[in-house]
Amino acid sequence: MPSAAQRARPAPAINIVVESPLWRDVPNAAALLSRAIGEAADMTGASEPKELAVMLCDDAAMRELNGRWRGRAEPTNVLSFPAAPGSGTLGDIAIAYETTAREAEAEGKTFADHLAHLAVHGFLHLLGYDHQSDAEAATMERLEVEILARLKVPDPYAHDGTAS
Repeated sequence: MPSAAQRARPAPAINIVVESPLWRDVPNAAALLSRAIGEAADMTGASEPKELAVMLCDDAAMRELNGRWRGRAEPTNVLSFPAAPGSGTLGDIAIAYETTAREAEAEGKTFADHLAHLAVHGFLHLLGYDHQSDAEAATMERLEVEILARLKVPDPYAHDGTAS
């Protein structure tokens, strides 16, 4: 019988909301997101199963969200919205299709690998990880690389060293 440390922790319940028809071209997106977030939850020791939502949107929706919540009226790849403490949920993640596809192509990555990275990145933000300072960025990037390695996704920082 495996020890408590060897047993996988329950993954958070993930509600995937497809807001853009562009995501129809990625039929395995839900499975990929569930697997990536599940690995991230397991690796970080997220102690209890909680709920989170992932919205798969387009650049127009992301531009609106980014403008409203960050004061930047431009699309970005991923945004995370942590829930209030004690709410029983982790929060929400939004991922923009066109920006994800554009970045994957420009960086010579598969769409699936880049999507997995963005899911992990967004999930870590929900847990309180950030990259506002060099030390925070190094910690978050190291954890992302370890989680992605478990998913057989190449190191996303190996080529240019920049965060998503």
